Amino acid sequence: MKTNQISVNKSFGGKQLKYSHQSDVLSCEMTFSIYLPPQAEQQSVPLIYWLSGLTCTDDNFFQKAGAQRYAANAGVAIICPDTSPRGEDVPDDPEAAYDFGLGAGFYVNATQKPWAKHYQMYSYITKELPALLAASDLPVQTDNASIMGHSMGGHGALTIALKNPGKYKAVSAFAPICSPLNCPWGEKALSNYIGTNKDDWADYDSCALIAKAQEKLPILIDQGDADDFLTEQLKPELLQAACDKAEHPLTLRMQPGYDHSYFFIASFIGEHIKYHAQFLN
Repeated sequence: MKTNQISVNKSFGGKQLKYSHQSDVLSCEMTFSIYLPPQAEQQSVPLIYWLSGLTCTDDNFFQKAGAQRYAANAGVAIICPDTSPRGEDVPDDPEAAYDFGLGAGFYVNATQKPWAKHYQMYSYITKELPALLAASDLPVQTDNASIMGHSMGGHGALTIALKNPGKYKAVSAFAPICSPLNCPWGEKALSNYIGTNKDDWADYDSCALIAKAQEKLPILIDQGDADDFLTEQLKPELLQAACDKAEHPLTLRMQPGYDHSYFFIASFIGEHIKYHAQFLN
C-alpha cells in the first residue's frame, strides 16, 4: 500500500509529516499526520495514536495541542488519522450537521446504508492503518503502541483499547463521550451507522465494554468541569460507576475551570504523553 508525502516540517529536533494514501477499508483517499521525535533518526520509536473529536481532521491536534515538545522529550511518535472518510462519493449528514457524517466517523464500523461502504473507521484504526505503517519505511514500532483521544476520539480510544486486549500498552482520554448509549451525540451517530437496535450499540459503548473487559488496562481521563458538553453529552460519572462496579482501574481527574477546547488539551497533553511513555519505553 503506497503512501504519498504531502508535507514535512522540522519541529523540536524531529519531523512533523503529513501523508495521503488510498484506503481499501474506507474506499476513499485518506490523510494522516505523524510526528517523529529526533530519536527516530537513529532507531525505531514507540507510537501513540491520537484520535480527534467531532469536526476535526488530522491537522487540529498537531497545530493546537503543542504535543511535539513533549513527544520529542519522551522519544515517542504520535500519529493522528482523520476522523472520517472523505471525498465526493462519501455521504454526509443530509442537513450538513457537524455531529454526523464527514468529520464524525465515531470510530465504528457502520452496517447501515448508505454509510457502510465508507464508514469503517474502527477497522481503519485497528487494522489498515497499523498495517500501512508496518509496511512503510517510517521508523515506528507498531507493536509497541498506545492510544488516546479527545471527545468523540476519547470514546474511540477507550472502546478500541477495551475491545483489543494486549494491542495497546496504555490508554487515556480528554473529555471523552463516555456512554454513546446515553447521550444525543451517540444516539444520532449509532442509530444511523449501526441501526436502531440498541443492543448493537453496546459494542461501541465504553461503559458497557468495561463490564466484560478481558484486560484491566488502567484508564487516565482528564475532564474540565466548565465543559459545556459535560452534563448532556460526556457523562464521566457513568464511566466511573462502571469502573467501580467492575473494579477496573480508572483515574478520573476533574479539572476546575477548564472547558472542551484545545486550550484544555494543551494544558495537560504533556502529562498524558509522560503517562503513555512510562508504559512504552
